[in-house]
Amino acid sequence: MDVTSTTARGVANVVLVSAGLAAAYVVLSNPKGRRIARRLVRMWLGASVPTYLLVEAGRAWVEAGRRA
Repeated sequence: MDVTSTTARGVANVVLVSAGLAAAYVVLSNPKGRRIARRLVRMWLGASVPTYLLVEAGRAWVEAGRRA
């Protein structure tokens, strides 16, 4: 029985999603894990959203025909 590339990717995706869900359950099932997860999400959003907005503003500036 040969395993096709599509089947292997599908199985790998199911395994990764299952592992992610299990990790999320373990982290979110205790108060300390929730606090750490909340703090990490705040840090991630605090860094990535402003960076994204700055990049998009720069791209819009260039597309409008102005020099940065």
